Amino acid sequence: MIVALLIAQAWVGQFRAEGPPPAPWRVVRIGKKAPPTRYRIARIDGMIAIEGVAEKSMALLARPLAIDLRATPVLCWRWRIDAPVAAADLRRKKGDDYAARVYVAFDIPDKALSGGTKFKLGIARRLFGAAVPDAALNYVWDNRNPVGTALKSAYTDRAQLIVAETGGGRAGQWVSERADVAADFARAFGGVPGAARQLAVAVDTDNTASSARGAFADLHFVARSQRCAV
Repeated sequence: MIVALLIAQAWVGQFRAEGPPPAPWRVVRIGKKAPPTRYRIARIDGMIAIEGVAEKSMALLARPLAIDLRATPVLCWRWRIDAPVAAADLRRKKGDDYAARVYVAFDIPDKALSGGTKFKLGIARRLFGAAVPDAALNYVWDNRNPVGTALKSAYTDRAQLIVAETGGGRAGQWVSERADVAADFARAFGGVPGAARQLAVAVDTDNTASSARGAFADLHFVARSQRCAV
């Protein structure tokens, strides 16, 4: 039983000491117009976690993934915000900001992408850099839309936004989440997901020219039959 439990858990974000984010985590900028969000490992309400502070800024804190979504398709994590971004509106580019989001990026086999999709991805990478993935799921802490709302990003139909938490009712406290990444990918893009190549977190306020603080801890993948470890 102990061996089976260990196999069914894949930890990708658990932290032991305060300071700069450790390897393999690194800051990834999407575009060059906004300054990058600041990230560090800090103790927040007794938990050592990634802290992101955004001031009219945007950047991901990302790490590579090597996860078998057939075995462990469910992503678990904890997050905390001071307050949602009041001026956010996920349906508009000018409102595409979040006090916290968790992002899973995928590589899709070339033969599975249409010519039109390849063309659009090429344009996006010229505008925003090579970090733009073939497809991505974004789990966001929104300001107004109901939990479960799922929409394509206002920037690209290759990114699906999924509201995992909403409003300020649980701001200022740690909240645990669980998301079936493989099932969410199938609903958003159809078919079996390609390789999950990157996990990222972000605090993002460049479009609304506002400020926010978010934190993330205990990121791990489990089997559908398993409970989250925390």
